[in-house]
Amino acid sequence: MVIIRQYIAPLLAVLVFSLALVAVSARIFLPSDMAAPAPIEENADIGRWGDGQEELFSLAQPGSLSFSLLTLGTK
Repeated sequence: MVIIRQYIAPLLAVLVFSLALVAVSARIFLPSDMAAPAPIEENADIGRWGDGQEELFSLAQPGSLSFSLLTLGTK
């Protein structure tokens, strides 16, 4: 148990922080258009899944408070 506390846990902490530092620093080597933050768009259809004919699941609420889950109907 002492080996884990003295050697393995600090090594894991250093490895995690080193990996985070490498991931953040990698933005320097990306092309300029990829290093920028992602654009934020207002899109009402984000989170909507469907089969093209009927809506299966929707996270976007078009003004009402009803939350439709699995509205499968026969047509």
